[in-house]
Amino acid sequence: MDDLVALCKRRGFIYPASEIYQGINGFWDYGPLGVELKNNIRDAWWHDMVRCPPAGPDGEALSIVGLDSSIIQNPRAWEASGHVGGFNDPMVDCRESKARYRHDHLLVFRHKSDADVPMFAFLEGEPAPALKRMKKLAKGRSPDDFETVAMTELGDDALPRIVGPDANKPGSLTEPRQFNLMFKTYVGAVQDEDSVAYLRPETAQGIFLNFKNVVDTSRVKVPFGIAQIGKAFRNEVTPRNYIFRSREFEQMEMEWFCHGDEAEKWHSFWCDTRARWWQSIGLQSDNLLMRPHGQDELAHYAKEGQGTFDVEYRFPFTAPGFGELEGVAHRTDYDLKQHQTHSKVKLGYFDADRKETYLPHVIEPAAGLSRGVLALLCEAYTPDPERPSKVYMKFQPRMAPIKAGVFPLVNKEGMPEVARKLYEELRSKHVTQLDVKQAIGRRYARMDEVGTPYCFTIDGDTLSDQTVTVRDRDTAGQDRIALDKVGAFLAEKIG
Repeated sequence: MDDLVALCKRRGFIYPASEIYQGINGFWDYGPLGVELKNNIRDAWWHDMVRCPPAGPDGEALSIVGLDSSIIQNPRAWEASGHVGGFNDPMVDCRESKARYRHDHLLVFRHKSDADVPMFAFLEGEPAPALKRMKKLAKGRSPDDFETVAMTELGDDALPRIVGPDANKPGSLTEPRQFNLMFKTYVGAVQDEDSVAYLRPETAQGIFLNFKNVVDTSRVKVPFGIAQIGKAFRNEVTPRNYIFRSREFEQMEMEWFCHGDEAEKWHSFWCDTRARWWQSIGLQSDNLLMRPHGQDELAHYAKEGQGTFDVEYRFPFTAPGFGELEGVAHRTDYDLKQHQTHSKVKLGYFDADRKETYLPHVIEPAAGLSRGVLALLCEAYTPDPERPSKVYMKFQPRMAPIKAGVFPLVNKEGMPEVARKLYEELRSKHVTQLDVKQAIGRRYARMDEVGTPYCFTIDGDTLSDQTVTVRDRDTAGQDRIALDKVGAFLAEKIG
């Protein structure tokens, strides 16, 4: 993971936000290549979900429309949705290190038989510092004498014995207390309780608030979907694992409105469809997992017994386990019912085929766009000690930030002019980079590190026979094709 993060910084995928001011925890900036990769995932999702949605269980194309709702909504919407009163995480503070942690993210090493030995806390997936302190402070006892226990399973009487993740002495952790994850702001000139508003913690509620507008103004009928891509904000207690858990992130969400009697069928359909979609953009099936939520994980809106399935990916920091990439939830009619009750506006849908008015149930495939970027980066990272670059990024060509590189072998003898003409032809349809500097091997190495699937080199033979060398990123093999066929070649390989 450290090597991948270094490559992302070096090649312009992702930078720490406000880096010249020592950064700000939980926020990231996407560089020239990162924004192209993110936009490629976003555009593929929008095309495959909205502009050209999949066929449903009956073989008919689905009806899904788009939306772009405001980041700030009337604060009463968040009271109705349950976020003001219930969108909380338990946190603990460390008096010694001044760090703050999610209580449910902490594990501890506990001695199996001696209750007088200190316990050593650590964050999920990060046991190394705790192991080091344990060996130093546990009087030479073997790590085999200890067991791992979730901190949530311990009583408050255990706190005096726990050495915090960044502490050296036991007893510095506070009792857990609830912490609301929403960012609070104010609307208007006066900052008081009457002007309080919130940055949205999810994009879904904007869809529910506009359900009636969409039904009244669009030619849609249940079942149908409303899709949205946008920023969401959560004041995470412990942002970590690079861009996996950050305080500002992007979501790709679709709310599928259907009759309650058909919800189970649609839930199963969207679980299968969404897992296949992630495979289609380059994630290998053995790195993906469909996992049902346990009853203790279900959100307040989820239907018991059906609930939520997560599409999970095996990230380097979760391996051999998996981390959430997308959730497919059966939200029932909870959200529409809550907003109907709190707003006093009727949101029922009249179904002409069924001759009844009802609140539709909702199936929600909600994917993390930021996490999608991280998953594709992890999947693409391919060490290869035989190459000058020692690594190449094996993006699925549709997702690659740069689709083609165009190089004159030398910067003279008419080659730059031919290269520029080819570059100008290709760039109208594909992100293409023209590079005339350094040795050709170094230019290939640079393209390998950023994941460019094809490079086209203009050489001395091009001027005589109108052919170019095409180099394949994955095999490093080279072939000759006609200069006037390069555009068709890329169209066939990339689309």
